[in-house]
Amino acid sequence: MVKGVNQAATGAEQIHWRLGDLYAGVGDPRLTEDMRWADNAATRFAEVYRPGLGGLDAAQLAAAMAQLEAIRQRIGRVGTFRYLSYVTHADQPAYGAALQAYEEAATAIQNQLIFFDIAWNAVEDSRAESLLADPALAHWAHLLRNWRRYRDHLRSESEEQILSEKRVTGRALWERLFDETLTEMRFPLRGKQLTEQEVLTLLSDPDRELRRDAAESLSKGLEGRLHTLTTCFNAVLADKALDDRLHRYPHWLSDRNLSNEISDKMVKALEHAVVGCYGLVARYYRLKAKLLKVSPLMDYDRYAPLPGDERRYDWTECQRIVLAAVTDFSPELGAIGQRFFAEGWIDAALVPGKRGGAFAHPVTPDVHPYLMVNYTGTVRDVMTVAHELGHGIHQYLAREQGYMNADTPLTTAETASVFGEMLTFGQLMREEQDPRRRLGLLCGKIEDTFATVFRQMAMHRFEEVMHGARRAEGELSKERLAELWMQTQTEQFADSIQFSPGYRWWWSYIPHFIGSPGYVYAYAFGELLTLALIQRYRAAPADFVPGYIAMLKLGGSKAPAEVVATTGIDLEDPEIWSRALDYMAGMVDEAEKLAEVR
Repeated sequence: MVKGVNQAATGAEQIHWRLGDLYAGVGDPRLTEDMRWADNAATRFAEVYRPGLGGLDAAQLAAAMAQLEAIRQRIGRVGTFRYLSYVTHADQPAYGAALQAYEEAATAIQNQLIFFDIAWNAVEDSRAESLLADPALAHWAHLLRNWRRYRDHLRSESEEQILSEKRVTGRALWERLFDETLTEMRFPLRGKQLTEQEVLTLLSDPDRELRRDAAESLSKGLEGRLHTLTTCFNAVLADKALDDRLHRYPHWLSDRNLSNEISDKMVKALEHAVVGCYGLVARYYRLKAKLLKVSPLMDYDRYAPLPGDERRYDWTECQRIVLAAVTDFSPELGAIGQRFFAEGWIDAALVPGKRGGAFAHPVTPDVHPYLMVNYTGTVRDVMTVAHELGHGIHQYLAREQGYMNADTPLTTAETASVFGEMLTFGQLMREEQDPRRRLGLLCGKIEDTFATVFRQMAMHRFEEVMHGARRAEGELSKERLAELWMQTQTEQFADSIQFSPGYRWWWSYIPHFIGSPGYVYAYAFGELLTLALIQRYRAAPADFVPGYIAMLKLGGSKAPAEVVATTGIDLEDPEIWSRALDYMAGMVDEAEKLAEVR
């Protein structure tokens, strides 16, 4: 065994999701049958509604929406199975081929339905508002009203169909190449060949030399594949610019803000508030340098545990802690959370061929969500499980809104996940009496919170300058991307951290930049909103819980401001961000006090 590289067993090695609730296996004939059903149903739908959608009354339009939802749900069920099968076998070409075949077939079916959006947006405003005011359309009113926000950005039906087909053989394949490149990469370290997830995990190892070597291995590995990764970035950046131009979006973030149901002004206010508190980051990392007794503090020291705070958590203990936290908050939510562990709704094993990271997939309302994590036993992994379980519980509760109304904008989608983290952090702190370990837990939570707020906002700023540079300068070299990366990532730390040379390439492994442009500011939004919710919960726990559960059950059936209002929070309040940031400053204050008596 090579010291410091071999991961200890956690009990998660055999935790694989059971996809049988979707389909019996990759050869299940229902996969083909369901796609055939959806294709035939889409054809019939177009035949019935294409001739005169504008003449439908409210009840008829509601019936059409129910049929549309049934078709999309059936397609989504097949797609979920293909995608979940692929992400745990990304190194096996057959799974990628099956996913690609599904995407091509799904696009062909969806293209038959494009007319509906266009026809609905062509309905005159007065007529549309009259329909939306009818009680028969109450269930669909928010969704239909939301679709009309895109009316200035739609092309003709034939043009939208061409763009839809182009995505499958264009951007989608660049995303797949990016994912498969990182999945197949191995990073040499002390005689072993590590996956991306394994080497990233070592950045929080207590052994500083191992952290340094892991960071160097990651940097060198990425540098060796920069030709491919940079090409993927440029292809996706160019594709996004083309889509934005063809759909008449004024800037690179316009479509994301529309889908998040948030104004450009609110995003800028969030960015301004977060960047204005960058000094808090530097203040904390100066404290950490003292606690670690290192100078200078390097980039690979950011997530190092404090000396004596290297505890690992096996899978059973992780499950106990996370469920205890949720159940203490709400037995109803705890019972839902228990099902994820007991019924095979989680894939936690760290195995070759499985993509890195973590996610929760809502699936379809007639099934249940699934969670993917890569569990190695660190306290951060416990928090990741809490995060994804928060998503899963949210998705489970929102199922009652139906397939098309359950999905939430990113701005509120991150709320339940971060709230779950905060509950679990509270559970860990309640169980720990050792002042040294309490400081370690607090520092870990501060670092996670900083990563969600300050790091994600810094990455948002990188995306902004990257998209701007690509549109102004043309194709970007790896050196230019590295320059933009360092320019936006280092400013939050001031002089509190020194960056190793290879850190300049670390933009190249972030999947959100490729698969979800404009996504990451939602993490900061969700974290700060959650801190506001936590403050309300602590002020009046009994009053808060029912409103919080009601918020989760609403899913995306109402605008974010209406959804959050069930908890007493006003999203239009300009002080919401500053109060949350003050809460973060209070966490640093507490860490400084604990450090004095350590």
